[in-house]
Amino acid sequence: MSELVHRETPSPNWNERHLGISMVVLHYTGMRTGEEALERMLDPEAEVSAHYMIEEDGTVFRLVDEDKRAWHAGKSFWRGQRDINSASIGIELVNPGHEWGYRPFTDAQMSSLLPLLGDIVKRYDIPRANVVGHSDIAPARKEDPGELFDWEMLSERRLALPRPSLSLGNLFDNDGSFLLALERFGYDISDGRAAVTAFQRRWRPHKLDGEIDGEIGAILCALLLDRDEGRTR
Repeated sequence: MSELVHRETPSPNWNERHLGISMVVLHYTGMRTGEEALERMLDPEAEVSAHYMIEEDGTVFRLVDEDKRAWHAGKSFWRGQRDINSASIGIELVNPGHEWGYRPFTDAQMSSLLPLLGDIVKRYDIPRANVVGHSDIAPARKEDPGELFDWEMLSERRLALPRPSLSLGNLFDNDGSFLLALERFGYDISDGRAAVTAFQRRWRPHKLDGEIDGEIGAILCALLLDRDEGRTR
């Protein structure tokens, strides 16, 4: 790990894990600068942290040791699990986010993220389906890492699920059946529109309207079929 981490900046905001590591959650910092974000994650009164933060110039900071429970996910849910902090490693990418001028992530950030994420996924044997964004696990609260994040770059390196073929088509008869299938795939559907928007943000980022349509129905059908046939590890 020494060649993947450039600076050690320990945060006091952690406690002990209660679960084994089976997920990675990707975030954007959503603050005006990386310095502001780092200051907040090192502040004990803020009670927020992550295991890693990647600056826009590619500098990787380690804030919390991986065997500790960093406080990055908040109230969240994925595939039946509610203590996401205990089950995951959190990586923050410096970006002002939707509030302060959302912009594409830099080449330097992605160049640092890929080997770091690859190392984590390999060491903990994390399924691609469990490399997720903050918006996937907290759709009613969060938008990060957002529609500009390059999930395709990750999927090309088998670090996240690829966008599936739509040859199967949309097999859902109504919105209710789509939402139940979305829950089966892993999302919290207590706020249905937010869950649909989060799914769109991950799988169809060019149109985020919270509406269920044939295209996202076909995407979800294909994802579930791939999972059921064991192709989404």
